[in-house]
Amino acid sequence: MSADLKNISLDCFYPVKVESKNRRGKKVFVKKPAVNSLLFFKGTTEEAQQVQREFEGRAMLYTYRLSRQPAIIPDREMQIFRMVTDTNAPDLEYMDIDAQTFKTGQHVRVTGGLFQGAEGYIKRIRGDKRLIVAIEGIVAVATSYIPSCFLEKIE
Repeated sequence: MSADLKNISLDCFYPVKVESKNRRGKKVFVKKPAVNSLLFFKGTTEEAQQVQREFEGRAMLYTYRLSRQPAIIPDREMQIFRMVTDTNAPDLEYMDIDAQTFKTGQHVRVTGGLFQGAEGYIKRIRGDKRLIVAIEGIVAVATSYIPSCFLEKIE
């Protein structure tokens, strides 16, 4: 599908995860979609509607509920999401998101380590303090454990 999008000249991004597999006794690393059917692209409203028509039945365009206009992801939100997902850290955990789920957590910025510069919300998952980076209403990713000394509260 992403090859088809490149044919219509759009900047595309889809988060991938790297998995190791044994093939004939050798360890091979394979890239797989982190979240099935999740692809981001940068374009105008008209281009988004063109993509929706071209990929009807194969892809669904996220839209605002009331206006039915294509959902716009702020550049900063996308930049942070990409920064975290591009690390290919082994403990990243992708999940569906309910926008209300993470509003109650503390909003923080990571000041050191692998995820330095990322911003999101803290949530305890299986007893560990983890950073949740979300694309509002679409998807979220939870990082591995982040020590408190690497977190800075954002007001």
